[in-house]
Amino acid sequence: MSAKLFPTILIALDVCASLVYLFEGDLRHFVCWTACAVLTTTVTY
Repeated sequence: MSAKLFPTILIALDVCASLVYLFEGDLRHFVCWTACAVLTTTVTY
């Protein structure tokens, strides 16, 4: 099992959460969840 499996799943969930907020029109939460995904990606890879 890869050590990057859990962070990859977390990144995918962060992106999904950000898309939900984008479609609802809540830009503040969209930016927050997108930043979480970017930060996790930067630290992991």
